[in-house]
Amino acid sequence: MSKEITRQTINLLSMVLALTVNILASALPLNGQNTGEISDRFQVYFVPAGYVFSIWGIIYIGWIALTIFQFQRSQRASPRLRRLGYLFALSNLANAAWLFCWHYNQFGLSVLVMLALLGLLIASYLRLDVNRSSVSRFEYWSVDILFSVYLGWITVATVANISDWLYYIGWDAFGISAQVWAVVMLCVASLLGLAMAITRRDTGYLVVLLWAFIGIAVKQTSAPLVMVSAWMAAMFILGLVTYSWIGRRSARFAVFA
Repeated sequence: MSKEITRQTINLLSMVLALTVNILASALPLNGQNTGEISDRFQVYFVPAGYVFSIWGIIYIGWIALTIFQFQRSQRASPRLRRLGYLFALSNLANAAWLFCWHYNQFGLSVLVMLALLGLLIASYLRLDVNRSSVSRFEYWSVDILFSVYLGWITVATVANISDWLYYIGWDAFGISAQVWAVVMLCVASLLGLAMAITRRDTGYLVVLLWAFIGIAVKQTSAPLVMVSAWMAAMFILGLVTYSWIGRRSARFAVFA
C-alpha cells in the first residue's frame, strides 16, 4: 500500500470515528449527559444560544467532503494534501477525545485537548495556505472552506472552554466581574478576526465569528453589558466580512486557478 493510500485510509477511518463519537455523544448520550446540559452548569457569559451549535452540521459535511475529495484520482499525489499529511486525522482524534473529557467531567483535561485541537487546525490552515493558494473551486469548497469554518468555530470554542474551566475551579478573574470578563474575551476574539481579515481576507472564518457573536447577544439578554458588547462585536466583524469580501472580489477571486 502506497503512502498516499495509507494517508487517505487513515483520514477516512479517523473521520468515521470522530463522526460516530459526535453522534453517540448526543444519541446515547455519553455518560448519561448531554453536551449542552453540561455547558449550562457554568455561569459564564461567553456562551451563544443553542441554535448556534448547528454549525457542527456544516463542519461534519466538510469532513465528508474533504475525505471524498482526497480519494479523487487527480488528488492522490496532491502536493497540498501531502503537506497536510496526518494533521486532519489527528484533529479528528482530538475532537473525539475532547467529547470523552467533557462528558466525563474532566474539564481541565478538556482544555488541554481543545488547545491541541486548535493547534492542529492552525497547523493545517498554515500548511494548506488557506486563502492564498491557487486552487480550483471544487478544492476550495472541499478543503479551504472546511478549515476556515472549523478553525473559526474552534477559536470560539476554545475561549468558551477555558472560561468554563476557570469558573469550575473558582478563579476570581483578578476581581473582574463575569460580565466584564466576557467583554474582554469578545474583544480578544474580535482582534483575531481583524488579524484574519488583514492577513487572509478569510470570509469563512469571519462569518463564523459573526454567527457566534450574534448567538451570544441573543442568549445573554439578561446581561445587558454582554449583550450590547456582543452586538457591537458582531457589527465590527460584519464590517470585516464586507471588507474581506470586497477585497476578494476586486482581486477577481485570485485564489482560484
